[in-house]
This record gives sequence, structure tokens and C-alpha cells, in this order.
Amino acid sequence: MEQIQIIDSKNHVGETVTIGAWVANKRSSGKIAFLQLRDGTAFFQGVVVKSEVPEEVFQTAKNLHQETAITVTGEIREDSRSKFGYEIGITNIEVVGESHDYPITPKEHGTDFLMDHRHLWLRSSRQHAIMQIRNEIIRATYEFFNANQFVKIDPPILTGSAPEGTTDLFETNYFDQKAYLSQSGQLYMEAAAMAFGKVFSFGPTFRAEKSKTRRHLIEFWMIEPEMAFTHQEESLEVQEKYVAFLVQSVLDNCDYALDVLERDKEVLKSYTKLPFPRITYDDAIELLKKNGFDDIEWGEDFGSPHETFIANSFEQPVFILNYPKAIKPFYMKPHPTREDVVICADMIAPEGYGEIIGGSERATDYEFLLEQIREHGLDENEYSWYLDLRKYGSVPHSGFGLGLERTVTWISGIDHVREAIPFPRLLNRIYP
Repeated sequence: MEQIQIIDSKNHVGETVTIGAWVANKRSSGKIAFLQLRDGTAFFQGVVVKSEVPEEVFQTAKNLHQETAITVTGEIREDSRSKFGYEIGITNIEVVGESHDYPITPKEHGTDFLMDHRHLWLRSSRQHAIMQIRNEIIRATYEFFNANQFVKIDPPILTGSAPEGTTDLFETNYFDQKAYLSQSGQLYMEAAAMAFGKVFSFGPTFRAEKSKTRRHLIEFWMIEPEMAFTHQEESLEVQEKYVAFLVQSVLDNCDYALDVLERDKEVLKSYTKLPFPRITYDDAIELLKKNGFDDIEWGEDFGSPHETFIANSFEQPVFILNYPKAIKPFYMKPHPTREDVVICADMIAPEGYGEIIGGSERATDYEFLLEQIREHGLDENEYSWYLDLRKYGSVPHSGFGLGLERTVTWISGIDHVREAIPFPRLLNRIYP
């Protein structure tokens, strides 16, 4: 008898199979027991009819506790009443691992309680759906960049310098010198782009920023492509194609997960239409001023309400172009006709999800970069290798970074970024 996974039920209708699963929930009457089963691939229903099984099997079914691990045998059949579409008519049950007093019951629980039990909360159907979407975004990321001839390069997590200053970095001892947990792999990706042309990285980054907003994590994952012989306009085209590809891949491959989350698929489809709208920082400030946002002045960075209003004005992901030089990192290319702004863009997701991409064309002039490093109070010796890239065959190059968890949060339509990563690290949380 074949052992299958729940997700493959559609291929075994009418067949008798075995499945290893956990009991997510249970309800029973005197004559029938309904088991909500999960096996890591999906959730579906198992039905035990008293008159069709030995008495001990029915009694086992009635006495199962939440999250008990079992092996069930039975026939797969279609179930048009469920979102999943299939169920199993159970003829035998073997208990593999008992579970008693499972702390997360079907009732409502507070967020702190659920976060304290994150190792168990991951088993719920909602968290399962979010992780499936996260997994698809990761899979689609590799597909997109591999199809476009990017080479994956892994930058170091321990660094001796910081691409955006050391104010929000985690410092650690590296034998007899200071080191930092990486806040971005970008500078190393620039070096890699000079060797391989088009590269991308995908790995964890760390910000010691004391933020408590629904958009911030202390540890998060970034996808950071870098492209040689590429100006900002070409980079923006890559960015919008990439994001549209991610959304379409989730629509194509995570239908059930989107149903579980009750995500509006028609709204998601609208995010695949290219090109995405663009607005300059100057025009964004003007748009906000005209609509009653008197708390923002030219030269200031946008807060959550500002980004939300701008994105909702377009009902699509939107690029905000050319921010003031004073609020951006040292490595961005200066604007050709203005000294007060740099060639950069942030992509703002609609529906209030904020910035999901930050990118720019990089400065290529050695003397300009050296001056910027000094102006920002950075140690030029720590950046001597980075300056070398401008001495030995410097070329126009551009890149960007996409925050995985913010993107998962947006595409999933969930409220808080903490649910977009298996074990979130927040300002006041490093457990479990």
C-alpha cells in the first residue's frame, strides 16, 4: 500500500493509501468522527464512520488529542465542500506519538502567547500558508535570476565596515579587532559584479535599529542584485519585472495558501501589470502637501503614512525617484544636473506595506567616493578595497535590495512582518 502526502491526494482518488499526519483538530458524534489532519504539505479531513470500522479504530479516533501524530489508512475521495477538495475515508489508525494538553487550542490567543509558542504556532493553517508563500518567493527568486544569467554570490555576514555607517549595527569581537553583523551585502556585491557582470545575493542581514513598527525586524533576509554596465533606468526595469514575476509565481503556485489567507487574487493580478508608475521625490512632497500632509518638508524621509498615501494614489507598486543626497548613503551616484539629490529609487508597495526595495546607481568616481567616505566620518582604510573598484576598470553599475519578509507580508496580505519569518527577532524578542 502506497504512503502518500496530503498534497498529492488529487492523484490517488479512489485508491487506498496511508498517510503520516498530525491531528490539528477533531469533532465527533456518536456515529462519525471528523479529523482535521496535517502533514506539512497541506490540511485535509479524515472521516471515520463507526459502522465501517472495527470498534477499537473508532474509539481510537474519538480519543485522539490535538497534535497527536498518527498514521491513517483509507480511501482518498473528492470533497467539494472543502477548499482543499479531497478527504480520506479512514479504515485504520495507528498512534505514533501522543500529545496531551497542547497549549494552542482553537480558541483566540494573544499575540505574546502565540509568539512565546512560535515553535508550535508554525503548525497552524494560517502560518503554514504564509510559509508556503515565503517558500515560493524564494524559489521564484532563484528561477528569475538564474533565467536572466545572474550568478549567486554569498557576501560575508561578519564585516569590518558598514555600508551605511555603524549607528545601527551589532558589534562583536573578532579576535583582536571589532567586527559587525552585516546590514547589507551590497558593497561586496559591487566587487562581485566587477568579476561576474550580473550577480545576486540572498542571505540574512541585521539592523540594531530600535523600531517597534509592524514593518521592522532585527534579523531579516535580503535579495541584493548588482549589475555592471547598467544605469538606473535599466535597473528599474529589472526590479519591476522581478516583483511582477514574484507575484505571478505566487498566484500560479500558491492558490490554496492564498485561499487560506483570504487574499484577493484579483488585486494581486493588478500588481503584475508593467511598467510600474514612477514619481520623483520632489513631486511626492508636492503631492503630500496638496493632500494635507503638513508634517513633511523637503529633505525629510517619508514615514509610513506618507508612503501609504503615495502608493495608494497609484494602486500599484510605485517607484519614488531621486531622494535628497543628505538622507541617503555615501555610495550613491550624484545627479548629473543637481547637487542636492542622488540617482536612486525606492519601490513602495500598495495597501500600506511600505518600502520593499531600495536601489540606486552607484558612484564610480574615485575622488568623489573618497570625499564622501571622509564626509560621513568613515575610516577610509576600511574602505580601501571598495575604492579599488574605482581604480581598476570602473564602470557604470546599479543594484538594489529587496526585503524578503516585507515582500512576503505584502503578497500574503498579513498585518505584521513578524509572521513572515519562521522565528522572528524583534526589539524585545529572541525566544524561541
